[in-house]
Amino acid sequence: MAEQEMPLEAEPLANRLPRIADWLPESWLPFWTYLAEQPLVAALVVAAVALLLALAVRFILFHSVARLTRNKSTLMDRHVLELLRRPAYTTILLFGLTLAVNTTQLEVGTQVLINLLLTLIVLSWMRASLHISSSLLDTLAAGGRFAVVESRTVPVIDLTAKLVTIVVGSYVLLLVWGVNPVGWLASAGIVGIAVGFAAKDTLANLFSGFFIVADAPYKIGDYINLDTGERGMVSAIGLRSTRLLTRDDVEVTIPNGVIANAKIVNESGGRHLKMRNRIQVGVAYGSDADRVCELLIEIGAAHSEVCADPAPRVRMRAFGPSSLDFELLVWIEHPEDRGRIAHELYMDIYKALGAAGIEIPYSKHDVFIKEMPSGGPADQK
Repeated sequence: MAEQEMPLEAEPLANRLPRIADWLPESWLPFWTYLAEQPLVAALVVAAVALLLALAVRFILFHSVARLTRNKSTLMDRHVLELLRRPAYTTILLFGLTLAVNTTQLEVGTQVLINLLLTLIVLSWMRASLHISSSLLDTLAAGGRFAVVESRTVPVIDLTAKLVTIVVGSYVLLLVWGVNPVGWLASAGIVGIAVGFAAKDTLANLFSGFFIVADAPYKIGDYINLDTGERGMVSAIGLRSTRLLTRDDVEVTIPNGVIANAKIVNESGGRHLKMRNRIQVGVAYGSDADRVCELLIEIGAAHSEVCADPAPRVRMRAFGPSSLDFELLVWIEHPEDRGRIAHELYMDIYKALGAAGIEIPYSKHDVFIKEMPSGGPADQK
């Protein structure tokens, strides 16, 4: 019975490495044939050549490219070039050592040594890829000409790039060590289902965090109100939770799953950060309505923290039970100052109306007696 062919993933990697003789010119083959009869000497020669080649690439090629592009390239380009220098040097050197180990024809440990060297190569490129992706995203988010990458999407893209790098690197490492990835993926699927049921709340918050970052109903620094009663400035947006800093200087952590299902009122949203503040004022019937409007506009325009554009405006809203109801509409720069500015405007309005002799009504009732009740002391005289 013929022996079955070993799968590619399970075949020892040492058997799949290219032979050095296949790379050499025909004029060099006699010299290599002579060295091949002395494996240790041949291995030393291969290692020395790999070291020289790695040093040449590191100090000549990268240094020359850096010098040629010094005036044309940006700081980011030089940083990426610097990050690529180490894995390139490591790849050439360790791959040369791998060929050297394969040339020695050791009876024991050849495959393990080769797998260890190739693992170091893969890890070096994984590390460089993680640093390069983070640097590129920071630059693309900060640069003015790369408008396709917004600051709010950087965490999602960065996490996705890191996950892809880790997954691809892990797959390559499994191939290096002769492990069949199909079986591992099947096992991971079963484990993933079990973990999904056990940590469904955590996963719900995680996916909600992805949608919040991608959809951006708010950003760091915005003032939001939730229908659950929480209100404050967004101090941090994570993949699991969002943190709000309240006016009492208390930080509240809310799971993203709760926020994703809540109604969000973003006071800092809109075309700009300005916010309209409504000041409700009531004056007694019989007051000069035109004079009331003039006073309210003057008070709004005189405040140093009220925006000139849009300008303050006054609207009469209703005939109240005991007052004429007006509303002063002013715009302020920062939503967190709404309460303080409203307090200062109310104080100014109270003083101005008092100085102008305009009455601010209060709740009162006039009682009219239609007739005196009979049977009193006056009827007995």
